[in-house]
Amino acid sequence: MLGVKEIEAIIPHRHPFLLVDCVEELEPGVRAVGYKCVTFREDFFRGHFPEEPVMPGVLIIEALAQVGAVAILSVEKNKGKTAYFGAINNAKFRKKVSPGDKLRLECEIIKAKGPVGVGKATATVDGVVAASAELTFMMG
Repeated sequence: MLGVKEIEAIIPHRHPFLLVDCVEELEPGVRAVGYKCVTFREDFFRGHFPEEPVMPGVLIIEALAQVGAVAILSVEKNKGKTAYFGAINNAKFRKKVSPGDKLRLECEIIKAKGPVGVGKATATVDGVVAASAELTFMMG
């Protein structure tokens, strides 16, 4: 299991924008599974929405991308690089994510050629799909 310090050694994200608390499974260059324990203390809940706190969909996608970045940047030849968004395709949001939810983040690298790759990403809460997308990244 990778904790925050180990994740920070792989990807450049830091608090408050590091949206992954731990990575439970890692197959470098293949897939990663991580978690975000969503708490009411998250800064974005102050305005989204004060009466009914909901984790913004774009941040769920970002959390998925961070888990995908852990998978691809943990390959020896990619260490020290940064994975940037190239595209977000077929994003779907199916369940709201609220304080108290444990968001399971899984990203499988389905294509990689040179500095470009594609990940199939799914976020779930208690086994129910909250969001999914195909994420294209470019390494630099």
